[in-house]
Amino acid sequence: MSHRKLLAAAALFFACFSHAEAQTLLRDAEIEQWLDDYARPIYKAAGLPADQIQILLVGDQTPNAFASGLTMGINTGLITAADTPDQIEGVIAHETGHMAGGHTARTDEAMAAATRPMLLSLVLAAGAAAAGAPEAGIGILGLGQTVGQANILKYSRGQEASADQAAVTYLDDVHQSSEGLLQFFAKLRNSEIITSYRINPYLQTHPLSNDRITALTKRAEASPYYNVKDSPEAIERLKLIQAKIRGFMQDTNVTLRQYPLSDQSDPAHYARAVAYYRGSMLDKALNEINTLLAKYPENPYYYELKGQMLFEFGRVAQSIPSHERSVELAPTKALLRINLGRALVATEDTSRYPEAVKQLKAALLLEPKNAFGWEELARAYGGLKMDRLADLATAESRFYSGAKGEALHFAMRAKAGLTPGTPDWRQASDIIAAIAAQTKGGLEIEEAPRKRAPQPKPEPEKRPDQGEVPDPTGF
Repeated sequence: MSHRKLLAAAALFFACFSHAEAQTLLRDAEIEQWLDDYARPIYKAAGLPADQIQILLVGDQTPNAFASGLTMGINTGLITAADTPDQIEGVIAHETGHMAGGHTARTDEAMAAATRPMLLSLVLAAGAAAAGAPEAGIGILGLGQTVGQANILKYSRGQEASADQAAVTYLDDVHQSSEGLLQFFAKLRNSEIITSYRINPYLQTHPLSNDRITALTKRAEASPYYNVKDSPEAIERLKLIQAKIRGFMQDTNVTLRQYPLSDQSDPAHYARAVAYYRGSMLDKALNEINTLLAKYPENPYYYELKGQMLFEFGRVAQSIPSHERSVELAPTKALLRINLGRALVATEDTSRYPEAVKQLKAALLLEPKNAFGWEELARAYGGLKMDRLADLATAESRFYSGAKGEALHFAMRAKAGLTPGTPDWRQASDIIAAIAAQTKGGLEIEEAPRKRAPQPKPEPEKRPDQGEVPDPTGF
């Protein structure tokens, strides 16, 4: 084997070891709020800054989750596989254990240590090949890779066990049962039995679920909160979330078989509403969502879905009252305001554009990195012939979409036409400075924090009853 082939073999190993398939990120205000309700108390128990942690909803029906730095990812499949909310809460607590333990940074150190025997084996293998013993070189290379792989997998299993123990501690602190965590491990164990008859536990990044259950059961059962159960209301809320996910993620016919017309429960109406909508059966979809709205006229997410249905089937003007009502009921949800702003712009009635600007600016104060919201704001400003503000909003959209070259172009164009010293002028200057700081010699480097120009606070809603991905609603 040539030196080149040995190097290629080593490169292939590293590629396989670090490979992660691209996932689809979804946005949904209702599901994000539901996850946040369970996560925030656990973050507090772990001493983590809750406002700085982002939960990503991943469109993948595999029951899985991950944590990296201050980011947590929850697969849709994890949610639909759960029987009770405390199973999801247990997984959130486990991933919080990874974040609190700084496992991402420490894994980098472990990876560096694990590569040493691999690199040494590469050098020795190359020497053996040069000396006319390519078979020995292959053996040396394989041995180095095996040792390095075993070291990193052993370290990863240790991290998982540590996160398991931390999860029980956090759940105790918030007076919740850790039984759900054990139940979910039991689900994983059953999956292992089905999919992998013989698993080598030393070639797994996670401990086998049976081992995890054994390690945790005694401690979990000793907790005074072990027998705390989810309320019927919490279980019903989970069923509604699951119905919504299935309606969006599954084939329409699969969902309609799973939730037949004979099922008149709220989750069934929700699932069928989404399934009919996705199957281009708008009238049936509206009948289902209207049934829910008749029972729950204060639910903002039912209005959101109805507005989304009408909008995407071209009934733009009809969608606006539903979007307006969703914002009235949940004024702090940026995605709902973006939906409303988008609908107002799509009417092409410029008399509605000032309200669209108001809604979109309020949304972007809540989510300043929402590229879609900035794009819609640019459209609204363009319709009002406010070209430099449209350029500025476009620059923000391109910046957060990763198109830094276009962002620079529009920011410079905006700055040239804005009054120096104004907040908008400073905003354009910030974009230009941020891009300059991120590029050296024309090469993109890690994103630096943006210093944002001062923004006005949104006007308070005066209502007596007020108590990413191209589609801002996500699915």
